Formats: sequence, C-alpha cells, structure tokens
Amino acid sequence: MTATPSDTLPAEEQELHTEPEPEVAEAGHEDLSEVPEDVPAADDSSSRFLPKDTNDAGFSLDEFAALLSKYDYNFKPGDIVNGTVFALEPKGAMIDIGAKTAAFMPLPEVSINRVEGLADVLEPGEIREFFILSEENEDGQLTLSIRRIEYQRAWERVRQLQKEDATIYSEVFATNRGGALVRVEGLRGFIPGSHISTRKPKEELVADFLPLKFLEVDEDRNRLVLSHRRALVERKMNRLEVGEVVIGTVRGIKPYGAFIDIGGVSGLLHISEISHEHIETPHSVLNVNDQMKVMIIDLDAERGRISLSTKALEPEPGDMLTDPQKVFDRAEEMAARYKQMLMEQAEDGGDMVDYD
Repeated sequence: MTATPSDTLPAEEQELHTEPEPEVAEAGHEDLSEVPEDVPAADDSSSRFLPKDTNDAGFSLDEFAALLSKYDYNFKPGDIVNGTVFALEPKGAMIDIGAKTAAFMPLPEVSINRVEGLADVLEPGEIREFFILSEENEDGQLTLSIRRIEYQRAWERVRQLQKEDATIYSEVFATNRGGALVRVEGLRGFIPGSHISTRKPKEELVADFLPLKFLEVDEDRNRLVLSHRRALVERKMNRLEVGEVVIGTVRGIKPYGAFIDIGGVSGLLHISEISHEHIETPHSVLNVNDQMKVMIIDLDAERGRISLSTKALEPEPGDMLTDPQKVFDRAEEMAARYKQMLMEQAEDGGDMVDYD
C-alpha cells in the first residue's frame, strides 16, 4: 500500500492532522435533515459566552459587566449630548449621538429663530450639542432639539442683563393694539404702549431699533416685558439734575397732572406742583401743546420717572394762575434759590419745606 502523506508524519503530528472538509453543497441544495431542532436562538444570551471559560480570562464577570456599562449610554429627556450631523432631510436632520439608532431633529427644533431651511444652521459632519426632547419611540429613535438649548441660554442671558440693569437695543418686528413686539436673544419681548416714548404712530415703529430696559423677566410664565420710556428717561437722566430748569411741551393732561415732553422724554407735573394756590383741575391752567419752563424736582431712574414743578418757580404764591409769564421769566433765578435751599437743608440734615 502506498503511504499517504500523513503516514510519513511523526505520531504526535499525525494526531493533529485532519482530513479535508467535505465540499459545501450548492446554494439551495443544503441538507437540513441533520440539523437538531433545539438550536439556540441567535439572540440567546446563553450562547454568547460560557461561564466556565472565564476563569482564566484575567477578570471576573462583574468586572466585564462594569466595562460594558461604560459604553451603555442611558439617554433620557433633558440631557444635553454631543452629536454629529450626518444627513439633512426636508423635515429634519439625522444626528449620530452614539445611540443604537440615529436620532432625529425636526425642522422646528433647529433654532429659536425662524429659519428657511436646515442648511441655514447646520452642515453635514458638524459636531455640536443637542437637547434630548423625548424617550425612544417604537423604532428606538430619540428626538433632539437645538432650539431648547438656545431657549434655556437665552433666558439665562436675559436674567443676567436684567440683573445688570442693562440697556439693550432691539428691532420692532410687529405692533398690535397693546404695544410693540421685539426679539431679545431670540426671545419675543413685549413693549406696552404706555412704555413707548416716541412721536411716531405706533404702526410706523416696525423695523426701528429702540433702546429698551427690562420691566419683567419671568421664564415660568414666559413673559418678557420691556420699556422704551425707561431707557430714554435713564439716558436723559444722565444729563439732568434735580433743581435744573428745562423747557417742555404739554403733551397730555389728566385730572392728577400734566405730562410734559422735555427733549424726548416725559415728565409729570403733578397738580400739587403747579402752584402754591389750590387748583381744581390742571385744565384750568394748562393746555395741550403749551410750551413752558419747568424745574426738575425728582429723578427716579429705577421707575423711569421724572417729577417736575412750576410751583417751586413762582416768585409769589399763585403766580402760575395770574401771571405764568412772570414765572417763566424768573425761572432760573427761582431755581437758583431752590438749589441753595436744598444745599442748606442737606447740611442741616433737615427735610425740605415749601417756601414763599
């Protein structure tokens, strides 16, 4: 008998020698008659490892589970995660955040500002932060948002600006019956009509940039209220001082007093500050569009109010009723006396009193 190659091998190597494997049957002609029926399922965890084989692995099963847990991301709503943009679609963007399934960000969630399309904000391959909006759906997909991150940070910034009592500039994008609408850090802010100080009709303010101060910043109620009047008053106050005489124009008369325009801001001439004599109504002394001299008696920057007086300018009690021109002609003289009185009272530490 002719010796086979395996016969010529040493005995210890013959034990390792195996016969060639039989040829695999052609596709579609596999013989499945010998396959046992109790084959483990493909996702059966018992088939993934054999416990008896881990004794010599160098670490325990608990250590191995702990290692795996480092890569077991538990995403939950409210988390902020890093993600990579890999596809822009008509209704949103597909984002890789390392989850089992690509996450989805709907178009309305791409920005706090209105955008025409995703390409205005995102680029494929861009890496940035995303806010997780919802739990996984039935397909294992998470919903993400950039708008929510911008929203949170916008409120933080606005609260800081309010704390600093900052004056901001913002463009009016719409008006309504109650006032005007602006955007601050992407948030929509409202200016009540009573806090708009301009001679323009309200409807003509659209596209104008206005200086503004914060009146109310309330994230819980989603309220951001601003004042144009306060910003103007503060700016004007920086150039005004108590005891100064200014020229103003009567813009409105109410039962309690008159509103006087002094260089673009409004001051109140209370009925009690018109004259030393008793007055039934401001209409008996003043008319709308009257030009007159008034003296500043108080500057309240926090409330955005300027208080005015003609009473302090009267040479004789009642002159505003009988001879207002005399009051205006001697206004600077009387104001100087008023300032001197304030200085003397400050030195004495006393309260200011009326004088004749």
